[in-house]
This record gives sequence, C-alpha cells and structure tokens, in this order.
Amino acid sequence: MALDKNKVLKAHKKVGGKIRTAPSVALKSKDDWSTFYTPGVGLISEHLAQYPRDARVMSFKKNSVAVVSDGSAVLGLGNLGPYGALPVMEGKALIFKSVADIDAVPIVLDTHDPDEIVRTVIAIAPAFGAINLEDIAAPQCFDIERRLIKALDIPVMHDDQHGTAVVVLAGLINAAKVTKRDLNTSRVVVNGVGAAGTAVMRLIKKFAPHVRIVALDSQGVIGVGRGDLNADKRALISDRIVFAGGDGDLSSAIQGADIFIGLSKAGVLSGELIKKMNKHPVIFALANPVPEIMPDEAIRAGAAVVATGRGDFDNQVNNALAFPGIFRGLLDSGAKKVTDKMQLAAARALAELIKKPTAKNIMPSVMDSRVVKAVARAVARAV
Repeated sequence: MALDKNKVLKAHKKVGGKIRTAPSVALKSKDDWSTFYTPGVGLISEHLAQYPRDARVMSFKKNSVAVVSDGSAVLGLGNLGPYGALPVMEGKALIFKSVADIDAVPIVLDTHDPDEIVRTVIAIAPAFGAINLEDIAAPQCFDIERRLIKALDIPVMHDDQHGTAVVVLAGLINAAKVTKRDLNTSRVVVNGVGAAGTAVMRLIKKFAPHVRIVALDSQGVIGVGRGDLNADKRALISDRIVFAGGDGDLSSAIQGADIFIGLSKAGVLSGELIKKMNKHPVIFALANPVPEIMPDEAIRAGAAVVATGRGDFDNQVNNALAFPGIFRGLLDSGAKKVTDKMQLAAARALAELIKKPTAKNIMPSVMDSRVVKAVARAVARAV
C-alpha cells in the first residue's frame, strides 16, 4: 500500500512531533509546590547524592529509556544523519509509551565517532533506567554496544540486533511447527550479515545448537577462505555460529536449504532459487520496505510459510513485537543487563501467543494487547 507523501508531511506538521512530556503529579496547592519543588526537592537532591541507587525508585530514571541514534543506518534508507533519525526515534518513543507505558526520550547525536557516542551516552545515563540503541550502522554498532554494556549498570540493548533476533526466532519456532521441522536438524541460509543478521544467527544458535547456518554478505558466503572479513564476521566462524567450509553465491548456498532468512535488500531472492530448496521451505524476506521476494511469488515457487517485515502481508516480523515488552520487563525487574536467557524467554513467550500456528498465522499482531505483558513477564522471570 503506497502512502500519500503530502498527507504524511501534513500530519507531522500538524502535531509538531509525535511525543510530549507530561507531569506525573499536579501542582494544585502550596504544599504541592513545596513538596515537589523547593524546598522539598533539595532534600531529594541531597538524598540521591548520597544514595544514587535510590534514583531508580525516586526519579524519572524509574521508568525511562533513552532512544539513541547517530542516524547512520535509518530504516532501510542509509545514513540520513541526526535529523533523518529524529522522526524514527520519536516513533519508537511513541510506541514505548503507547503500548508499555515507558517514558522514552529520542536522543539523536550529530557524530558517527564511536568514542564520542560512547562518552555521550555514558554522560547522560544517570537520567535513564535503560538505553535503547537504534539505527547505528554495523560494524560500529557492535563495538558501541559492547563498551556501553561494560561501562554502565543499566541495561543497554541495540534493538536492530536483539529485538530483531527475538521476533525472528519466535516466528521460526512457529514456522517449524507448521512445516513439521526441527530447527536443530534444519539448514538455514541467512542473506545479510549486518547488525540484525549477526544477532539473528547467534540467537538461533543458542536456541538450536545443532542447526546448520550458511551466511552470505554482499560478496558471497562467509567462509574460511575469505580474506576480506572484519572481526565480527570472523567471530561468526571462530564461534562456530556459521558453517564456513563453503564458498560461492546465494544460488549455490541455497541448494537443499530448509529456511531462508533475508536481512538484506529487495529482489535478491527469486522463485527459481526457492525451487532449489527442500520441500515446503520457510521464507523470511525481511528487507524493508520492499522484501527480498514478494510473498505471492514465493508461494507460487513452493514456499510453505512466508514472512516479511510489512504490515500489509501475513506474518509480519516486526521488532515492535519485542522491544516494548523487553524493556518493560527490564525496568520492572531492576535488571542491569540484557542476557541471552532473557531474549530466548521473550522469543518463546511471543511464539506461545499463537496457540495453533498456520501458514498464514505464525506471529501475533503488533496491536495484540497480550504481547507486551507476555514478553515483560518472560523477561522478568529470566532476570
């Protein structure tokens, strides 16, 4: 469904931004002013200076998330910088508040320097209960996330990596049920080894340790013979996440595969390639806004289950199903880090919301009111 650009521009000009700040107390009396501002606020200042951990229960920090981006990888549109990132970060904040009652603040940084990004986030962290990194390009995003996790005592999560991984795994769990597969004995081809692709493969491997994954970037299969791999791609080999004995392109890699996961670009998968896969293959074509293959073409070629990132097709795999509930669970439980155990619990909780998966129904809707509560409970239990 094509959007009317003028209509969208007009809507945003009319509201002047998708979020606002709102008070949690009313200043109706002199006592209110004295308690919540001066002189009462001075007592709280002195207390938190002496006992900073109490900020988690006595300040904005209790229920707040900073949504941080440098605009280097905005949606599927590339490096749009801080102003290009701002409406997306506002949108994330809108979702946080609307579905999880979390106070999120969009913070866009006018720098792509990892050192400066890390310093800035560390400097603003005292005001927030968690940090959601967003739309930061690979491979810098991996280093930035690792350093912030090490430096801070609040959860840090790059949603493009881990939110995506959780929803993809949830969808795969149910797609495997529909096609009567065991992920541990399946052969998976992942096309796209950026932030999302890397995290997806690592989480799938945590869930199904014996799954065989072949990964491809723009130059072909990630293999031991490649001398052009960066450290994070080499780690996929050394950590035994991917089967790295082969080479070649997608046409050769997809031969005999059970599952295709695309986190790359439009049009890279064809019906002819799907016909090279095993019977009743599963296709996750997640490039946005145009997937690697359109669902109708994939189904004509024999695909049993097709998922995309779009809301106008069946089986939308969208990280909005994951991140609000994950952060709700993190804040409610007082967690200091996001762990694999939490992510696996979130994926299972999402999958279990679909009691009887079918080819056209493997994922709950982003408008399903059960989603945030189920994911938050699962994460909190895993803490």
